[in-house]
Amino acid sequence: MALQLGDTVPDFTQNSQLGPINLYDFAGDSWVVLFSHPADYTPVCTTELGEVSRLRSEWEKRNVKTIALSVDSAESHGGWICDINETQNTTVDYPILADEDKKVSDLYGMIHPNSLNNLTVRSVFIIDPNKKLRLQITYPASTGRNFQEILRVIDSLQLTDHHQVATPVNWKDGEDCVVVPSIPTDEARTKFPKGVTEIKPYLRMTPQPNK
Repeated sequence: MALQLGDTVPDFTQNSQLGPINLYDFAGDSWVVLFSHPADYTPVCTTELGEVSRLRSEWEKRNVKTIALSVDSAESHGGWICDINETQNTTVDYPILADEDKKVSDLYGMIHPNSLNNLTVRSVFIIDPNKKLRLQITYPASTGRNFQEILRVIDSLQLTDHHQVATPVNWKDGEDCVVVPSIPTDEARTKFPKGVTEIKPYLRMTPQPNK
């Protein structure tokens, strides 16, 4: 069965260049971004792993831990990390799972034979502190991931988990939000004292409540 949004993600223990990683223990009460790669020493993925490392302070601000995955060995990962650090001007400090037996790839549905033979596709999973899957995106091999979008989604999820709002198209942290349809407008005006703008009865906007 493929993982679907809202599912509890399966736990696993897999080796990495930092030693064995148990997902649930590693995650603790944090959010997790798990992202996969077809193989070590691949050019697009080299840029991505460097970017995730450079964004360390942004992940920490949001209580997010990052884990990468590739089907090559932990020893191979170590050599690749040297290249990443050199070419991307950073220091990779998070685990890269060595999924040689494809245990995690199979568990999370990362094998798409019609796309990449028997290698993992480039998927991203956002997992919340309750170990629920909140987002999954799969990218083609030719297109580098946009980790600013991953951060934007996490901002939206963390906001909307605690306030009765949704985030509109192209929303960024600090911008106006949508009042969820389940709240009547009169109640919304009390609930959101910064103001509610009714564009249509079903489309009401309010300033971001936690700013």
